[in-house]
Amino acid sequence: MATGTFLIIIFAAVLHAGWNAVVKSGEDKLLQMTAVMSGHIPFAIITLYFVPPLNFACWPNLLLGVIFHFGYQIYLVESYKKGELSQVYPIARASAPLIATIISFFFLSVELGLIELIAIALIIVGLISTTGVRVQHVPKSAAVSAIITGCFIASYSLVDGYGGRLGGSPVAYYCWLSLINGPIMWIYYARFSLSSFSNLFGSAKWVFFGGGLASFAAYCLVMWAFSKAPIPVVMAIRETSIIFAFLIGIIFLKEKMTMAKMVGAILAVSGIIVLRAF
Repeated sequence: MATGTFLIIIFAAVLHAGWNAVVKSGEDKLLQMTAVMSGHIPFAIITLYFVPPLNFACWPNLLLGVIFHFGYQIYLVESYKKGELSQVYPIARASAPLIATIISFFFLSVELGLIELIAIALIIVGLISTTGVRVQHVPKSAAVSAIITGCFIASYSLVDGYGGRLGGSPVAYYCWLSLINGPIMWIYYARFSLSSFSNLFGSAKWVFFGGGLASFAAYCLVMWAFSKAPIPVVMAIRETSIIFAFLIGIIFLKEKMTMAKMVGAILAVSGIIVLRAF
C-alpha cells in the first residue's frame, strides 16, 4: 500500500472518531446524527463540481448503500443510548472488518495474503480487546445493537467499495448517496420529533457544519481508498479510529485508560505496522 493512501486512511479514522464523539456527547443523539448527515448535503453539492461524474450503472449499489447507511445510523444511535462510547464503538467498528473479510474471502474471491490476514486479525483482536467487556460489563442490549451496527458497516463498505469502482468516481458516488440519505434522515427524525426539527439549524447548527464536514470528508477519503487497495485492508486500518476515540476520551473527556484498552491498542498498532511494512 502506498504511503499516501495509508496516511489518508489514518486521517479519515481521526475524523471519524471526532464526529462519533460529538454524536455520543449530545443529549438528543438522534438529533445529533441527523444534523451530521444533513451537514453532508452542502459539501456534497460543492464536491460534485470538482470530481469526475458518476456512471449511474452503479445505481443498484447506490440504492443498497442508502439502505445500509440508514440502518447503520439508526442502530449506532441506539447503541449510544444503551452504552458508553468506549463500550459500543469498539464492538461495532471491530466486528465490521471481520465480517467484511469473511465475505470478501469466501464469497467475493478477494485474494488476501497470509501477512494481510495476520495483520487484519491482529487489528481486530486488538480493537475488541480495547472494549474491556468483562471489566466494563457492557449491557447486552448495547452489545447486540453494536454488533448489528457492525453488520451494517461491513455491508455498506462492500457495496460502496464496489459501487464506487463500477461508477468510475468513488467520491461522486458518496456525494449522491449523501444527497439521498440526508432527506431520509429528516423524514425519520420528523416522525419522532417534528417539534424539534428546527433545532437542526438552531442548537445543532455547529454539529451540522462541523460534524457534517468531518463525517463527509472521512468517508470520501475512505471511498477513494477503496479504489486503491483491498476493501478489508482499508477497513482494518480505518477502524483504528477506536484508538483515536479513546485518546479523545482520555484527553478531553477525562476517561480512564484501562489495561485492556492499552493492550488492545498495542495489538491494533502492531497489525497496522505489519500491514504497512509488508
